[in-house]
Amino acid sequence: MSSVQEVHTGRAATDPAGPTGRLATWLAGLRLEDVPERVRQRAIHLLLDGIGCALVGARLPWSRRAVESLCRLEGSGPAQLIGWNRGAPPPLAALLNSTFIQGFELDDFHPFAPLHSASLVLPALLACAQADGKRGGPVTGADFLKGAIAGFEVGPRVGLGLHGIEMLSRGWHSGAVFGTHAAAAAAGTLLRLDAAGFEDALGMAGTQSGGLMAAQFEAMCKRMHHGFAARAGLGAAWLAADDYTGIKRVFERDYGGFLAAFGEGHDPDASQVAADLGERWETERIVVKFHAAMGGLHSTIDAIRGTRAKRPFRPEDVESIDVWVGKAVYHHGAFPVERPLTSIGAQMSLAYAVAVAVVDGSAMIPQYTAERIESDDLWTLIPRVRMHEDENFQGGPQKKLGCRLRIALADGSVREVEQGLRFSDAISNDDIVAKFRTLCEPVVPPDRCERIVEAVLGLERAGDLSGLFELLAQETAPALGAQDD
Repeated sequence: MSSVQEVHTGRAATDPAGPTGRLATWLAGLRLEDVPERVRQRAIHLLLDGIGCALVGARLPWSRRAVESLCRLEGSGPAQLIGWNRGAPPPLAALLNSTFIQGFELDDFHPFAPLHSASLVLPALLACAQADGKRGGPVTGADFLKGAIAGFEVGPRVGLGLHGIEMLSRGWHSGAVFGTHAAAAAAGTLLRLDAAGFEDALGMAGTQSGGLMAAQFEAMCKRMHHGFAARAGLGAAWLAADDYTGIKRVFERDYGGFLAAFGEGHDPDASQVAADLGERWETERIVVKFHAAMGGLHSTIDAIRGTRAKRPFRPEDVESIDVWVGKAVYHHGAFPVERPLTSIGAQMSLAYAVAVAVVDGSAMIPQYTAERIESDDLWTLIPRVRMHEDENFQGGPQKKLGCRLRIALADGSVREVEQGLRFSDAISNDDIVAKFRTLCEPVVPPDRCERIVEAVLGLERAGDLSGLFELLAQETAPALGAQDD
């Protein structure tokens, strides 16, 4: 045992009874055997989903530009970039691997406290596990899985303290705000922090939080926001392992505390940060995406697909489409669109989601290529989409992220439907594996795909993760074809 580990054995948080102290104490005492089997399996499959998203996102044009620019600035290092066959300094690897996972809006989201968990947790874990001079010795698969669960549990709870989806309505990119804590919890688990160390890490993570939702309209950096948080959380945990102190009681401080500052005037609730730890598992509430669009649009896409399946109609017969959504989705996605529209703008746009779901019956990678976004058939329909904010879409996320549609056709008939969000319990682990294989088909050889599946599904039993790291590091093919070059 190193001297650093000895220093970090058994130190208590500043106030073990407060929200920060309770969370830090729980993290320090977390044992994998105390996590229900179903939760461990879900966490494994969420990691697999994040890896699939990264393999698709690694060679996208904006990912390529980020790699070339930042590696020129920061150089090489021991932590592998997924799909690139090159290493980078661990903080940079965390940033870029997260950017890949977020690269095409295919990654998970938490409907109660919006953040993209895999893009925070997985990059921080990979970077920490591959860092030179890492504290605590070699990382086993069980260590890696425990770190993932720690991150999956912490991020949403901090978000709930800020009333979750309300952050989007206020213009914050919510996951970048409370994602720093998820990454710090994950990396801190690999670094074997005690309660005092976790308190320091959470405090340093919180003071680096941020993210402006205006990035959704045309900025490449929207893809990188969760990467900023992953890098910040990794650095916070690393500093805490070396006795660098952070803000104490960061969640409950009245002046300059995390919740006080980000929740100013909105009645933040610090009790949510440590509520029901070990009883309610946020890991199980994370939703896996099957559309390449922001989570608030999924109900609308599902509603249109379901309507077309039950009572088919032709796109050219549509006179108008009215769509009603709740406050958060309206503010997030109901902005006016016009040509030229970027892929990030299209993936955030309610009007575009309606049009492409009507015309193509799908909203996956082919629907968000530059060529498809510029197609005349979609721009003929987009002006016929009228978007409305409906104050009746209140209550839980299934309602808040739901929609109501009225499709008027040229023959005078009308299609009307109301649709709630499809929650995580509607998506099985087998569904996630099937999605992974679908995403991987164009970018990695079949044998490599199956070896990754085998390695990740066997993660809890793995004593050495070098084989998995090597599989992830190998180069991928461009997901969008020639336009990736």
